[in-house]
Amino acid sequence: MSTTSSNDPHASYRSVWSKKPILRMLYEDYYRRIASKCVSGETIEIGGGIGQLKSFIPAAISSDIQHSPMIDVVADAQNLPFQSNALSNIVMLDVLHHIEFPVLFFREAERVLRPGGRCVMIEPAITFGSTLFYRLIHPEPVRMSAAPFVEGLPNPARDPYDSNQAIPTLLATRDRQQFERMFPNLEFVEVSWFSLWVYPLSGGFKPWSLMPEFLGRRVLMLEKSIESALGRFVGFRNMIVLQKKGG
Repeated sequence: MSTTSSNDPHASYRSVWSKKPILRMLYEDYYRRIASKCVSGETIEIGGGIGQLKSFIPAAISSDIQHSPMIDVVADAQNLPFQSNALSNIVMLDVLHHIEFPVLFFREAERVLRPGGRCVMIEPAITFGSTLFYRLIHPEPVRMSAAPFVEGLPNPARDPYDSNQAIPTLLATRDRQQFERMFPNLEFVEVSWFSLWVYPLSGGFKPWSLMPEFLGRRVLMLEKSIESALGRFVGFRNMIVLQKKGG
C-alpha cells in the first residue's frame, strides 16, 4: 500500500483503521492473544506501525524500522538497540515475514531477552484453507521453497514491505528442528493456528469488506470454538510463542 505522507509512512493504514470497525475488532482479538502470552516486565513491540498495541499493553515500547508519530524507537529487528538480558517480551504482529534475514532477528532475540523472557508473534499461516487466498489475492508472495535461515548483510535500501508470507509457517513446521539446533536457548512454548473466515472476508487493510462488523463478531465467536480442531488445516493465522531458557 502506498503511503500518503513521507513524514508518516503509516498514515494510509491508520486511515483505513479508523474507517473499518471489523478491522479493529479483528486486531483487538490479535492484541489480546499476544498480551495473554506475555510475562511480566519490559515489553518491546517490533513493527509497531500504527501504534495500537498500547491499548492492551500500555507500557510497551513501540518500535519500527520507519519513523512515524506513533513510534517510540526507530530500530531494525536485525540489530536491536537494547542491552543483553534486558527485555521480558518481544511482541510482533505481521512482522517476521517482512524481515530480510530472520536468523539475525532471532539471534538478537536470544541476546536481549532475559531468561524466561518471551517472543510472541502472530503471522500469516499457509494452510490448505488459506493458500489460494495468500497466493492469488493477497499482494505479498508465498515462497514455500525458501530457506528461512539464510544469513547476509541487511540492505538499508530494501523496501521494508518486501516479504515472504511462508516464513512463519516454515518456522513452525518444516524448519522447526533446524531452528532448535541453531537457537538452543529459545524453546517453543506454543504454536497455534486460528482465524478461519472473518479475516479474509474483512479485506484486511484494503478499503473494502465482505462482512459487516456485527456479523463478524458472531462468526469470530464460532471460529474460536472450533479453531483448535480446524485451525491447523484451514487457519489464516498462526501464533508462535518462544521462550528463552533459564528463567
